[in-house]
Amino acid sequence: MSQGTASALALREQGGGPHGSGQSVHHGPKPPRRAPGRKRKDYTVAHAGHHVRIRPVAFWLAAAAFVVMAGWSVATATYFAFHDDVLKGLMARLRTQQYAYEDRIAELRTQIDRTTSRQLLSQEQFQQKLDELLRRQSALESRAEALNGVADPATTGSIKPTSRGGTDSTPKAPPGDNGKQSSIQDKLGRLEASLDRVEGRQTAAVAQVQARYEGRTRQIRAVLDGLGLKFNAVPGATGGPFVPVRLPPANESFSRALTQASISRARAEDLWNTLTFVPLRKPLTSDLDMTSPFGVRIDPFVHEASMHTGMDFRGTVGDPIHATAAGKVVKAGWEGGYGQMVEVDHGEGLSSRYGHLSEIDVSVGQAVKVGQVVGRLGSTGRSTGPHLHYETRINGEAVNPEKFIAAGVSLFGEHPVIRSTKNSAQD
Repeated sequence: MSQGTASALALREQGGGPHGSGQSVHHGPKPPRRAPGRKRKDYTVAHAGHHVRIRPVAFWLAAAAFVVMAGWSVATATYFAFHDDVLKGLMARLRTQQYAYEDRIAELRTQIDRTTSRQLLSQEQFQQKLDELLRRQSALESRAEALNGVADPATTGSIKPTSRGGTDSTPKAPPGDNGKQSSIQDKLGRLEASLDRVEGRQTAAVAQVQARYEGRTRQIRAVLDGLGLKFNAVPGATGGPFVPVRLPPANESFSRALTQASISRARAEDLWNTLTFVPLRKPLTSDLDMTSPFGVRIDPFVHEASMHTGMDFRGTVGDPIHATAAGKVVKAGWEGGYGQMVEVDHGEGLSSRYGHLSEIDVSVGQAVKVGQVVGRLGSTGRSTGPHLHYETRINGEAVNPEKFIAAGVSLFGEHPVIRSTKNSAQD
């Protein structure tokens, strides 16, 4: 705007002309007259002989728009001047937050992995412990079955397997740490302690079985030695290749002890079978009422000293006479002063004789068993009354039958010989 224009504009605002007369000089159309009583201040712009009147509202709006545009321009210029630094700072803050979140997520994942690893390790240890206990239980049940073969099952200390219809008391592996693992560990501890007690009882039972069989073996050998016998009877209808027994290694203590117990049992049973051929039993079912012992006596017929080669037992005619050991009949008939007599060969030079029989129930060459009836009591031959003349012989020499009967009493608990106080019936 020129200086003249501004002066004109100022004059218009004052209401006077250039001559100060209060009249305006117009070179163009006359502006409309203002209504009386209203006073309005307008802004007039004159240029090149033209006048433009601007109202105050429009003026200030234009000024405000100018200020806004100027501020926008300044802001835009500032943004373009510093937007790289702003973006860098914003991205740095975002990266910092991202790294913090990633670190937190990694930490949470580590905690989850650690917890999961502990649970898996705990579950794996639980399963290993459970498998070990189940293997021990199975081994103990197998031991119990093995012990049943060498001893009375009631003394083996075996454990009973769980019945199919019963409740399975075996603890299940926990799916996770639900606060009950300590209780499960306690149950596993109690189960392991129970298996330890069972294993201890079984080990003690094996030792007792072996001690019992070894004691029986010593007892039988002592009896045979006391009788002056070196007796090893061979049962009939047996055989096969010889395969020596090998003991398990020392680290398998139970298997080794069980094998040793089985060896002791086999030896005891072999000697026990040997006793089958030793005349240790009673020839009569009733109590042995002895009327004349073995040894030197006064003969009942000639009343002179004589050697009595057997023992006389009182009885009733017809009472059954039993073989006192297994063997083979070598004599069955009349035998001089014995009358009706049966002689049984037991092997190894050992034999027994049964005299004065009223009947003979076996024949020569017949095999007899322990306790089998060989004849009936009588008074045949050189006899003063019904009785049994019983002899035992080793290699043809008469030996005292009473020591055989006494050995049978110690082994089998039979009633001992009773010395009769009645009138004697002798041969």
